[in-house]
Amino acid sequence: MSDKFTPHPRSTELLAAGIPAEYHSLLGHHGVGTLVEKMGIVFTHMSVEKMVATMPVDGNTQVTGLLHGGAHVVLAETLGSFAAAFHAGPRAKVVGIEINATHHRGISAGLVTGTAVPVHLGRTLATHEVVMTNEAGQRLSTCRITNMILAS
Repeated sequence: MSDKFTPHPRSTELLAAGIPAEYHSLLGHHGVGTLVEKMGIVFTHMSVEKMVATMPVDGNTQVTGLLHGGAHVVLAETLGSFAAAFHAGPRAKVVGIEINATHHRGISAGLVTGTAVPVHLGRTLATHEVVMTNEAGQRLSTCRITNMILAS
């Protein structure tokens, strides 16, 4: 038996998205996905109690120069889904079944931070509130996402 560490097959992708190596076996089965890469989403904190990631405004704007409303939702769904998977564990699969968003303030430059906190963590459902803020800490949008937890 070899003492050498065999890296996760998606380690490069996962590390680029800010996912620590100790979580690769838990969250890395499918990687982070191409949309997360395209949007520039990077995780900065991962726990059952709170999941945090950032996303640049640059490259994710609508024609008027503001961060696209759909970009807010992509960040929220990414955080909520990863948070639900974190809660559910490596043997479960999570699928989004509902998401909603309220946009409070526009942003045209800088970095957006999304923070997901659990509203409900059950055996078959996980619901998270995700708040997006600008670099000054002002609330940009609030989303709620519910994921169904499926046995593998």
